[in-house]
Amino acid sequence: MGREVRRVHKDWNHPKNEDGHFIPMHERFLYNQEEIEEGLEDGWLDDTPPYYGISVMPQWDEAERTHYQMYENVTEGTPISPVMESPEALARWLADNDANAGAFRTATYEQWLRICQGGYAPSFIYTPEKGLISGFEMDD
Repeated sequence: MGREVRRVHKDWNHPKNEDGHFIPMHERFLYNQEEIEEGLEDGWLDDTPPYYGISVMPQWDEAERTHYQMYENVTEGTPISPVMESPEALARWLADNDANAGAFRTATYEQWLRICQGGYAPSFIYTPEKGLISGFEMDD
C-alpha cells in the first residue's frame, strides 16, 4: 500500500462516480482461473467476464502508454495527480503541489522523481534505526 506510477494514454481521464469522486481501479486483473472459480462460487465475483465486476484500468498497448500518472494504491487505486508527459514533469507537479506521499506527508522533488522513475513506494516502513518513516525516506 502506497504510491505507484501508472503509465497511461495521453488522453486518459480516470472515471468518477455520480458524486464526482474517482472510482478505484486495479492496474490489472488480479485473479487466476482457480480464484475466479472460487469467487464465482462464493459470490464475491460477478459472473460478467472479462473482469467479473472488478474495476480495472484500460489495458492499452504498450505503445499507447506514453504518459505518467501517480496513484494511491491503498484502495484499488485512484489518481493523486494529473496525467503528465514525463517522470520529471510528474515529480515537479507532485512536489510543487505538496501531494500526499502517504502518512499525511509530502516528499521532495528528488524523492518524488525516484518513485516516478522506479514505479512504487510504500506508505511507510519501520526500521530499528529510524522507527516509522515514509516509504519515500527509505534511501535517504
